[in-house]
Amino acid sequence: MTALARRHFSVVAETYPPEINGVALTLGRLVSGLRAHGHAVSVIRPRQHAADDADRPADPTVTLVRGVPLPMYAGLQLGLPASRVLRDHWSKHRPDVVYVATEGLLGYSAVRVARELGLAVFSGFHTDFRNYAKHYHAAPLEPILRRYLRHFHNRTQGTLVPTADLRKRLDALGFENLHVLGRGVDTQLFRPERRSAALRETWGASDDELVVLHVGRIAPEKNLPLVVEAYRAMRRFCPSLRLVMVGDGPSRAALQRDHPDVIFTGRLTGELLAAHYASADVFVFPSETETYGNVILEAMASGLAVIAYDYAAAGVHIRHGETGILVPFGDSRPFVAEATTLARLPRLLSRIRRHARNAVVRVDWERVVQQFELILTGAQEPDVAELAPGRREGS
Repeated sequence: MTALARRHFSVVAETYPPEINGVALTLGRLVSGLRAHGHAVSVIRPRQHAADDADRPADPTVTLVRGVPLPMYAGLQLGLPASRVLRDHWSKHRPDVVYVATEGLLGYSAVRVARELGLAVFSGFHTDFRNYAKHYHAAPLEPILRRYLRHFHNRTQGTLVPTADLRKRLDALGFENLHVLGRGVDTQLFRPERRSAALRETWGASDDELVVLHVGRIAPEKNLPLVVEAYRAMRRFCPSLRLVMVGDGPSRAALQRDHPDVIFTGRLTGELLAAHYASADVFVFPSETETYGNVILEAMASGLAVIAYDYAAAGVHIRHGETGILVPFGDSRPFVAEATTLARLPRLLSRIRRHARNAVVRVDWERVVQQFELILTGAQEPDVAELAPGRREGS
């Protein structure tokens, strides 16, 4: 790829590393990738009290603004409008392109100020809050959220979405200028060689006993009762099977109380997280609220057999019965049935695990960063769909 002229990008987001979630991970990768390409990148985000304590060194590239606790996402702050801060900052350090990654009050003020200053501004559709509403007793708000999100994104020059399927669904809802930018996975960090017999021993699992894994926020929107249901059904065929749940969230206490045989690890990162992936055998992921689901790629890169609904990352990268198991979206009965099939048929499980990594080994972050860079600078027609070999959009 021909190197582009050095640019100044400004990223506005409610969440950013060291927070641990898919949006923060993605933004961290995109920002570090742009910087590696020689661009200047500034970040504007709310102060996160848990992370931004006095002992943490100040980052001159990050501007912190006021926030309030996000009601349905403990530990994160919802950015408040920051028009004055944004206007002063961008007037002194005028960026070439603004990327607004989240749609809260901070993001809305960022879009408004960028338009006032004549700055190019793009947005990202990283979290589908419309689908979250039903899990937090806010279903009546869904039409209002849909109208707000459409208005928000249509005020930008383009909105980046992670899959072609999501682009199609949002286009039908009146969202404009939608462009597909996929996600990558660190295949050096997440790989089968990190499997640890010692770690499995702490779970009470020998080499020939199955371990089921779930990684993600332990919260209502992740459909975790179905994880437990699938686990119970699988145990009828493999009584020694273990379930390990990595992550934290508002549902953890109740699940841990009701299911004392399930192993809860809390939040993990880095090599320890990678070892947990590689030391399991099956990755069960029944979430119905993903815009992408980075954990799908991490599990596949680690050599796990993934069972998930046929959409988002799973729908892009899994070939059913070959590199994972796909289930019709939202249908819990076949989800449980397919999980038990993996427990009953060790040869099928072994074959899927062998092929899973090969399906994602070339899905690297460098390619995604290059696409991101080209889209934001207008150097390439921004219509790059991430389609797995053998799958066509709409298939």
